[in-house]
Amino acid sequence: MMFSTSDQQAFEEGVALFDTGQWWEAHEAWERPWLTATGADRTFLQALILLAAALHKRWHHGSLTHRNFYKAVNYLDSLPDEYGGVKLARLQAEVWEALHTPDAFPRISRELLPREL
Repeated sequence: MMFSTSDQQAFEEGVALFDTGQWWEAHEAWERPWLTATGADRTFLQALILLAAALHKRWHHGSLTHRNFYKAVNYLDSLPDEYGGVKLARLQAEVWEALHTPDAFPRISRELLPREL
């Protein structure tokens, strides 16, 4: 991943928000770096934004369609199994479980995040 310092901070802020179930806020934090990202970085952020949106729509609006989850899977399918230190298959499975289980909270493990810019 190649983020500017401010975009890296926004990315990590989004991760912290996502990990505490603040999915809409995570979605918003990731929008800024997404706007300037290109290539696989943009695809990665788009997938994360859609996963957060899927969880928000499920648990804050009662949506059962999971449309954003399926959109995210299309982006995830174009990325390697691990991107930016995040194990994407694990994250996808945890989000799927969380869409069906009220007390399940997927996490993007902070120790898996890259420490360099």
